[in-house]
Amino acid sequence: MLVVMGVRADGTKELITLADGYRQSTEAWAGLLRDCARRGMRVPVLAVGDGALGFKMLGSQNRTCSRFLPKSAQPAAKRAIQDIYNAENKEQARKAVAIFAKQYNAKYPKAVKQIVDDEDELLAFYDFPAVHWIHLRTTNPIESTFATVRLRTKVTKGAGSRAAGLAMVSRVSSQPRPAGAL
Repeated sequence: MLVVMGVRADGTKELITLADGYRQSTEAWAGLLRDCARRGMRVPVLAVGDGALGFKMLGSQNRTCSRFLPKSAQPAAKRAIQDIYNAENKEQARKAVAIFAKQYNAKYPKAVKQIVDDEDELLAFYDFPAVHWIHLRTTNPIESTFATVRLRTKVTKGAGSRAAGLAMVSRVSSQPRPAGAL
């Protein structure tokens, strides 16, 4: 499933669109975004994703970065990456990137490259109001949708059909969430 959720200037989250498709397919994402544009969606100010199609975000960099680290180094590296995206401001985040690079570059340069090369994109959410950072630095709203769907389809041994799968994701994605919940 391809899911596009929006966050308005006032912090309101809403489901923009969803479609079935392969998440790594450039054609599937391009078609979905063209359809959104045809229906009147303006170009977003910021796009955050799970790594598909060049959408980059620190959480997915954490998973990408860990490919270049031995299992024994991953817990500490994960904490160091969390220090980056949980920093009080962009300046502190840049300092945390420098600390990460200094700490890991000698032994794990490929892991450091994942963070340092994309630093500006990874820290772009700091250019927005702090109240929105929690929504912009995570794909949890989308992932939580799929967690519910995975739970339901595990019990039923699949969605049954393409239409049933789309209906299930649509229903779960559009359900109201309590204030403050992702």
